Amino acid sequence: MEERLWNYIDGVSSEDEKSLIEKLLASDAAFRAKYQELLGLHQLLGKVELEEPSMRFTLNVMEEVAKYGVAKATGKYINKRIIWGIAAFFFIMIGAMLVYGFSLVNWHATPGTSIIPIDIKKWEPSKIVTNTYVNIFMMVNIVLFLYLLDRYLSRKRAERMTGHSV
Repeated sequence: MEERLWNYIDGVSSEDEKSLIEKLLASDAAFRAKYQELLGLHQLLGKVELEEPSMRFTLNVMEEVAKYGVAKATGKYINKRIIWGIAAFFFIMIGAMLVYGFSLVNWHATPGTSIIPIDIKKWEPSKIVTNTYVNIFMMVNIVLFLYLLDRYLSRKRAERMTGHSV
């Protein structure tokens, strides 16, 4: 009912809707009372003048924000020991995988027996990678290692370009 009345007051209702509302206003006292209430509110809102912000509004707001200072950089409140611990864990895991892989190499193979000196009988990948969770863990480790390497190299590049530590 209110939505129909607001559309009627604003003049956006269709011709059929207007005629229906005019019939309801003539016959229904509750509808007429609601119309008078909304019409009074509409007229009251029409008299209200909106204030415009001053020309320096944006500058004033920015000056107030500048008083509080800028938040400190992330590097200041993240404990570097934790980051180095995580990196060490990844390096140890990768190193352990390399040591295990090299332990499977047959270093005493005679030159004519095999092109690749690996004892195929000992090599069983199913012993290393047994389920999906290990695969996911290794992929996450590799991606995180590459991410850390990228961050390290980009930081070094930025230091070279600016001449000071970032």
